[in-house]
Amino acid sequence: MNVPQSPAIRILVVDDHTLFRRGLTALLSRDAQFQVVGDAGDAGEAQRRAAALQPDLILLDNHLPGVNGVDALPALREAAPRARVLMLTISEDEHDLAAALRGGACGYLLKTIEGDALAAAIRRAMHGESVIAAEMTGKLVSAFQAASAPPAEPAPGPGDSLSPRELETLRLIARGASNKEIGRELGIAETTVKIHVQHLLRKLGLSSRVQAAVFASENGLA
Repeated sequence: MNVPQSPAIRILVVDDHTLFRRGLTALLSRDAQFQVVGDAGDAGEAQRRAAALQPDLILLDNHLPGVNGVDALPALREAAPRARVLMLTISEDEHDLAAALRGGACGYLLKTIEGDALAAAIRRAMHGESVIAAEMTGKLVSAFQAASAPPAEPAPGPGDSLSPRELETLRLIARGASNKEIGRELGIAETTVKIHVQHLLRKLGLSSRVQAAVFASENGLA
């Protein structure tokens, strides 16, 4: 009996370089699991095409004419609410990384990435994972520790609602640990870790592990 194949992941490519868009489209088209449904060269065009095409995933460069990719994130997410947005850029600036994650991007990749790694990252992103270039992981925490002055005594915040185990889970998420690694570290089952992750995301009003890592870093919980 033939097993039905999953629908192709519908992708919108946003980059201001025509040759790069064409090359990336050709690369992704080699994989039957991907379908590039459109492309755009600036933020305005990207917003219009996202609204019309409703892609599953948007590959977004940061250096666009007029409006940078990270600044275009809110409009793109409003235009295509169900689309995952994955940054694909040359920028290794930690402030761009922080702005992208704050804006709701599900990951941040560099254009030096190999084709196979990019394909794997897209699949992971579509399964709800957060994907960040290895070269950028070390900058994730430092991006939220750059304040020149020590913070004032914090008032009670959302993190106070977490249980001790949920706080431990949050700290390990901020270090990039998988559910399996968290379970091994805390001596609990992976299914229990998943429950803790679900609970802490709900309590904090967050929707992804990347946002949880950012929250932990911003609030001194990493």
